[in-house]
This record gives sequence, C-alpha cells and structure tokens, in this order.
Amino acid sequence: MPARSFQKSPLLQTLTALYAAVWIVAAVRPVDRSDWLLENLLVFASVAVLVLTYRRLPLSNLSYVLLFVFLLLHAAGAHYTYAEVPIGYWLKETFDLSRNHFDRIVHFSFGLLLTYPARDVLTRTARVRGFWAWCLPVTVVVSLSGFFEVVEAVVAWNVKPELGIAYLGTQGDIWDAQKDMAAAILGAALAVIVFKTARPRALSA
Repeated sequence: MPARSFQKSPLLQTLTALYAAVWIVAAVRPVDRSDWLLENLLVFASVAVLVLTYRRLPLSNLSYVLLFVFLLLHAAGAHYTYAEVPIGYWLKETFDLSRNHFDRIVHFSFGLLLTYPARDVLTRTARVRGFWAWCLPVTVVVSLSGFFEVVEAVVAWNVKPELGIAYLGTQGDIWDAQKDMAAAILGAALAVIVFKTARPRALSA
C-alpha cells in the first residue's frame, strides 16, 4: 500500500485534534496523578507506534475511528481511576449493580473495538485471508488482554499498595482479572459477528 499523507486525511486530523483536546482536559487535576501516569504509559507507546507507522502501514478509516473511541474510554478511566468513573456509579445505581463496572465496559470494548484494527494490521502485513483473517485478530486481542492483566499485576506488586489497588481497579473482586478477560473475549466475538454481518465479503477479503 502506498504511503499515506496525514495532511490529506481530514478524518484523521479531526480525530487527532479531538483526542488531543480530551486528553489535555483529562490531564488536568486527575483523581490520582500517579495512577493517571501509569494508565497513560500504554497510551504514549501506542500513539507513538501509530504515528511512526502511519505512512507505511496506514489503517482503514474505520480502524482509526474504533481506536479513537477506545482511547476516549481509556482517557476517562485514567482521569477518574477506573473504579470511580461517574457513569459507572450511575449504572450501578440505575441497575442496582454490586460495583462500578466501568472497567468491565472498557475491557469489553477492548475486544469489541480493537479486533477490527488488529485484522487490518494482519491482513496488510501477514496477508491473512478467509477464516484466519478473523480468527487470528481475535486470538491476538484476547492474548493482549491476558498479557495486560499480567502487566497490571506486576505493576501492582511493585508499587505502593494503595496505588496498586487503584491501578488494578479490582474493587475487592478476587476474580476481577478473569472476568475482565472474559469481557474482552465476548467483545471480540461480537466484533466478528458485527463486522462479518455488516461486510459479508470480509471473510474473503
């Protein structure tokens, strides 16, 4: 695929400007500055990769929109800490839930929103097609979900306890990591169903 110019992509310019504005607002007086910094380490790395590979490995507009939505969710979680995002408390009160489930929503969104971009990368680099064009992206996303749970645990073990608890966002649930991974699996499975239905020729692309 030929190199792509950022200056010739109004959609990407708009998404970049909007995310930058949201990120700056979220960086102002977060609930826990240390947790905010930890949460944004992955963002710094991910955005750097997207910028450095954009010209030679541009993704589809849909992939960039999906990544944008996920980054917005993450920005909210980083600002408030995942266990204290207001919309999570609203859902808890409205549906009489046992905890703030915003973190679970983001893990579900990790599978739902990142499976298609993962497919974009694999079809353009490894040239996967047919069944593998959907199976491998799901495998990659689910594996990353498990990997991040391990990384979170390692970080929590090596920082002061109160910061580790905020970063993990377990809210007292000993099965939090397993439930988070299950949410990501469900999100990835739904993504395949949605995009396969919306684009019936996708499996042969």
